[in-house]
Amino acid sequence: MQQQSHPVPHVTETKIVMSDPTALGVFGLAMVTFVASSQKMGWTSGVTYLIPWALFLGSIAQIWASTIDFRKNNYFGAIVLGVYGLFWIAVAMHWATSLGWFGPLAENADPRQFAFACIGYGIFSLFILVASLEANKVFAGILVLINILLPALALSLLKKGTPLGDVGHQAAAWSELLISLLGFYAAGAVFLNSYFGRTLLPLGAPMGWIRKGASQSALSF
Repeated sequence: MQQQSHPVPHVTETKIVMSDPTALGVFGLAMVTFVASSQKMGWTSGVTYLIPWALFLGSIAQIWASTIDFRKNNYFGAIVLGVYGLFWIAVAMHWATSLGWFGPLAENADPRQFAFACIGYGIFSLFILVASLEANKVFAGILVLINILLPALALSLLKKGTPLGDVGHQAAAWSELLISLLGFYAAGAVFLNSYFGRTLLPLGAPMGWIRKGASQSALSF
């Protein structure tokens, strides 16, 4: 008896190619820190008009870029952009609450709780700093400044009205301004280098101090 053969179904695979979102995410960080630093430096006043930049550039831009990096299996970008994108949502909520947008909640609020949030973020940022050393030198520089900014913010809140608090405020202001300037350069460099397919603006080679495993070699920017 002859065995009847069945045709093998034709399978078509569709691959969706997504562009590198790094420039978008880093630009979001650069923009929000630039606007926020203007208030800390005393060039502008109040935080009302900082909130839209914190929500749309600091939060949405970075979180959007983070979700794309998760799909592209870019572990560093996915975690870093996601972590700091969520930070700026919380900061925007902090400012909005202090302005009374949610009613009289601010009457019993203790702003020092934000200081402890900065300390917590500072702890995790130390781990990110270690990883950034093996990404490139510009990102490592941004992370060094972030690790100055966060404890400085905490100090300015915990010691507000004292000379130590003033030192923390100044350190936070200058580090945030420098973060934004380095961020603009990094965003521009990633954009141009990716667009032209070659290095026009260098980001600096990884330090090469910590060897990656084979499975991690493609996970940095």
